[in-house]
Amino acid sequence: MNFALMFALALGIDYALFIVARFRQAQNVEGLSPVDAVSSAMETAGKAVLFSGFTVLIALSAVLLVPSPAFRSMAVGIMVAVAFVLAASLTLLPAVLARRGPRVDRFAMPWLVRGDQRSPRLARWAESGWRRPGRFLAIGLAAIAALAWPVSQLDTGMPSISVVPAEDGSRQGYERVQQAFGEGAPGTLQIVANRADAVRAAAVVRADPGITRALPAQRAASGEVLIQAVPSGGPSGVGVRNTVDRLRQTLPRSALVGGAVAENHDLERVLGERTPFVVGLVLALGFVLLLVALQAPVLAFAGVVLNVLATLAAFGVAKWIFQDGVGAGLLGFEAQGYLDAWAPVFFFAMLFALGMDYTVFLLASAKEHWDKTGDARAATVEGIATSGRVITAAAGVMVAVFFTFALSGPLPPKEMGVILGIAVLVDAALVRLVLMPAVMRLLGAGGWWCPAWLRRLLPDVRFGH
Repeated sequence: MNFALMFALALGIDYALFIVARFRQAQNVEGLSPVDAVSSAMETAGKAVLFSGFTVLIALSAVLLVPSPAFRSMAVGIMVAVAFVLAASLTLLPAVLARRGPRVDRFAMPWLVRGDQRSPRLARWAESGWRRPGRFLAIGLAAIAALAWPVSQLDTGMPSISVVPAEDGSRQGYERVQQAFGEGAPGTLQIVANRADAVRAAAVVRADPGITRALPAQRAASGEVLIQAVPSGGPSGVGVRNTVDRLRQTLPRSALVGGAVAENHDLERVLGERTPFVVGLVLALGFVLLLVALQAPVLAFAGVVLNVLATLAAFGVAKWIFQDGVGAGLLGFEAQGYLDAWAPVFFFAMLFALGMDYTVFLLASAKEHWDKTGDARAATVEGIATSGRVITAAAGVMVAVFFTFALSGPLPPKEMGVILGIAVLVDAALVRLVLMPAVMRLLGAGGWWCPAWLRRLLPDVRFGH
């Protein structure tokens, strides 16, 4: 529920911000009536919101490849929340805007230019990036590389007892069990074997170097035998996982190794196996959606690559904070020495979805000007000038929402809040304002090229009224 609320709240405010900003532009600057202004806003920003929402839903749907009810329920919960937010943005919000009309500006700040989306300052910035693309690209890539290099040293593991606050009863009971019965007592393994293999299974368990003691076997009415074994290491240590693997190789074929530690070990293995498939599917579907929206395969590919770079930078910072413990005292948590094993697959989908959110809005604005003028320079400069201000405001809202959740007690929402907040900062500051102008300049008109055969297959999508 925390994850769904966090994600839907941030996206909902973003979507409303984009549509309302475009509505005010059409009404106050272009002089359209409220109904025509709504029509113009939905034909431009509304389409971008629709593509952005589909991108988020597609990215999160890839998490369903992980065969775990916990992960699937989180993914489905967030998808349902996003679907309702998207539906409200495309139906209820336009109706409210058409009804309110000029009254949406009733409490507007008088010192701001009402409704004008274009930022002269960002236009000058984009012009500078057009003139010096090499410098912009070098600065952006150097900053991304400095943030992303710790990813090569990133370790993952299942959550340990340190994610529970020290004052909670479960944490205190866990520590008392360890003090009284040994470090591995809270992670007791459960070995089940049939009657014929019971004696041999018990002997293998007692002889294993990773087991400190085995409790007397318990026999079920069906004839199966349960052997509870206390490992020598803590439940979250590498040694216990090695013990589980070793027992599964040496025990009789009928024997099964279970318990909470074995369950976590199996889930971590499945996550490691499925992560490449999830990442690949997210990248492929994100590219296809950008291709449909922009009608430009080269620019769509560049957008996907830039999103990957921003995601790597966010994970690099996450390694510093949650693995190395930098700022742990400030944020109020105890570093585990690794990132939770579910974070790479789950957070990658969410980070990529957020990155694509801003990619769609920026490039949709650029495409609107490209369709009007056919000038790559005008598309780049005006795309950044007209979308940059609202993207910056939207990023500020998202960062505030995510960092608020970073103040929560449990570690998982804290990890999510910090990682997503950093990702939005990197995306808005480095990717959109530094790397994207340089890439669009280096690609020039070739970035908008599309082969004739592909154009015939794609729907004709235009962000103009």
